[in-house]
Amino acid sequence: MSDTYFQKGFGLKATVGPALARSYRSSIVEHLKDLGYDAAAGDLRVKLAREFGFCYGVDRAVEYAYETRAQFPDSRIFLCGEIIHNPDVNSRLRAKGIIILADAKDPVSRFAEVQADDVVILPAFGLTVGEMEHLRAKHCVLVDTTCGSVLNVWKKVQRCARDGFTVVIHGKHYHEETRATASQALMYNGKYLCLRDVAQAEVVCGFLRGGASATTLLEKFRDAASPDFDPARDLQRIGLANQTTMLMTESLAIQELLRSAVRVRYGNEALEYRFSAFDTICSATQDRQDAVMAMLGTGDLDIMVVIGGYNSSNTQALAQMCASRLPTYHIDAPGCIDGTEIRHRPVRQYSEVVTGNWLPSGPVTLGLTAGASTPDSVVGDVLDRILALRGKTAVDLTRHGSYIL
Repeated sequence: MSDTYFQKGFGLKATVGPALARSYRSSIVEHLKDLGYDAAAGDLRVKLAREFGFCYGVDRAVEYAYETRAQFPDSRIFLCGEIIHNPDVNSRLRAKGIIILADAKDPVSRFAEVQADDVVILPAFGLTVGEMEHLRAKHCVLVDTTCGSVLNVWKKVQRCARDGFTVVIHGKHYHEETRATASQALMYNGKYLCLRDVAQAEVVCGFLRGGASATTLLEKFRDAASPDFDPARDLQRIGLANQTTMLMTESLAIQELLRSAVRVRYGNEALEYRFSAFDTICSATQDRQDAVMAMLGTGDLDIMVVIGGYNSSNTQALAQMCASRLPTYHIDAPGCIDGTEIRHRPVRQYSEVVTGNWLPSGPVTLGLTAGASTPDSVVGDVLDRILALRGKTAVDLTRHGSYIL
């Protein structure tokens, strides 16, 4: 800590608390919780996941951003990209005069506007080592909201690289968090490789088993590997980590695939030396996935609505879990529900589609959840719109029955 680096806020929680409550809380969500997360209005039943929405790390990051504005009322304040992946939250920060800087691989161009007397907020995802060094050299004020779960991953990655392992990250190579995590390996002259899914892990396993060439692997991971990555040299020892918001079941599947491939190539006796894995999915992400699994396990849902930014990895994971079981609509804002139409983004697609008559007439049980970067206020507004489709409001909600996980 110093006069130009702050990591624990400014002690202004009481000052910004009322504004946060007005912006992000929801009376209808509180009402639904009071009804046991399971309520009905007419023949529409709504079940809310037991764990959903803002996690501790996101709540903390948003609070620190509001405190920063209160602490530096007359300063220019910049935010390194979106503080979290939620359009509503980032829009509210812009309304407070906080300038959100576009993403760019080159720190010089990205932070060209920043001067020594400016304030820069670091997002919950963290920044790369190179970006941090560049900002420190500018001697501006830094407010660091990097999530504690992300910092925990960084420590493990650093240790892994220091011990001579190449860090293989289950994550999206272009995501802010994964880029920041990968940069930690480079601090110790380490190497990294990013795998988005099981299919990409199979390519790496194919090389380890001798069924795929180094050329094939390098072409596949041209943008997802460390500079001068050499498969023959750099996949001799593997340390597996995760972007904290990925789907846990997929991370475990990738872990077992890689473990098996290393065993085939080097033998079981060398496995401990050649392969290391550590669970770096954050507890909040896991809690939200577990809550959705519990809802799906009851078998009584007809439709699922998942709320969160389209670029939110943890929200995408929730939608992916649901889409294989029942009709699922991933929306990023209440405005996606417009009359009988819903604008949503299907799993693993990059464009919105519009579906008409998505909410059938007659008895329907609708599941509702939200990613860790979605505030209650957005969930509440979505619920208001859904109820309106049946001519109902929050006052019409009554307890449906016990909902015990």
